[in-house]
Amino acid sequence: MENIRNILICGSGMMGKGIAQIFSGNEDLRITLYDVCETDVFSAIKENLLQLKIKGIITQEDIKARISRLDFTTDIESQAAKEADLVVECVFEDMEVKQNLFLQLEGICRKDTIFCTNTSVMSPTEIAAKIQYKERLVGTHFWNPAFLIPLVEVVKSDYTKDSVAETVMSLLEKSGKKPVLCQKDVPGFIANRMQHALWREAIYIVEQGIADAKTVDEAVKYSFGLRLPRLAPMENADMVGIDLTYNIHDYILKDLCDSKEPSPLLTELKEKGDLGFKTGKGFEKWTPEAIEASKTGLNEYLIKMIYGK
Repeated sequence: MENIRNILICGSGMMGKGIAQIFSGNEDLRITLYDVCETDVFSAIKENLLQLKIKGIITQEDIKARISRLDFTTDIESQAAKEADLVVECVFEDMEVKQNLFLQLEGICRKDTIFCTNTSVMSPTEIAAKIQYKERLVGTHFWNPAFLIPLVEVVKSDYTKDSVAETVMSLLEKSGKKPVLCQKDVPGFIANRMQHALWREAIYIVEQGIADAKTVDEAVKYSFGLRLPRLAPMENADMVGIDLTYNIHDYILKDLCDSKEPSPLLTELKEKGDLGFKTGKGFEKWTPEAIEASKTGLNEYLIKMIYGK
């Protein structure tokens, strides 16, 4: 299946709507969102598109055209499912829910329909366990906010055919994304492994009283965080020299956190109910205004970084 025309997105939550918005920019596609309950998916998509219009990135006519390519259904056995060339699953991060959804879809979709699972950490190999044609399933980890973050990790399971991964990579490129191929099904794939290695050390620094949470964040934001979009780790290592990188690692790695369990500090916060934005307190205190400023600021920053607007 190389000519993808009809896409079914299962799950119309934040990620499902974001992914639908991405594909709506491809005039060759028809996208249907499926969910078990009737919901207004178009308002949130229009709101995201409006952010881009205000910045002069798209026009009102673009918004109208994108919305016209979208449909919504609560019928899993709809014609959209039967005719789907590609399905993107965006349901809860629950293994059994994902497995059972694909098992159900296998009885509805064509045998050559490509199955994509949008999971940030779960194994595509395990997700494919209950279906017969396992070679058609591939992981597609979109990053939040999906309509702005360019990266999509395409993750091969132990069964995924090369042609399936290649087709999905090509579709994502045509839809304006930056797909990267994860050739082995490992926990966290590529980017989350690196991200949470950083988080582990950051939390450890706070836990050990080396610096407070705000200072840790500022140390990232105003140093290597600034250059990461242009100078990532492997290129940076080559730039400073493999010999220097070796010497630094030989000296420092033994002193970095290498815990295989969540931090005691993280556990304490969780047990106290200090869950961050959800409760107004986590590593720091958060007012409703500060929460909104953080979310709005992120989108503004990403739009400026990606579009220069």
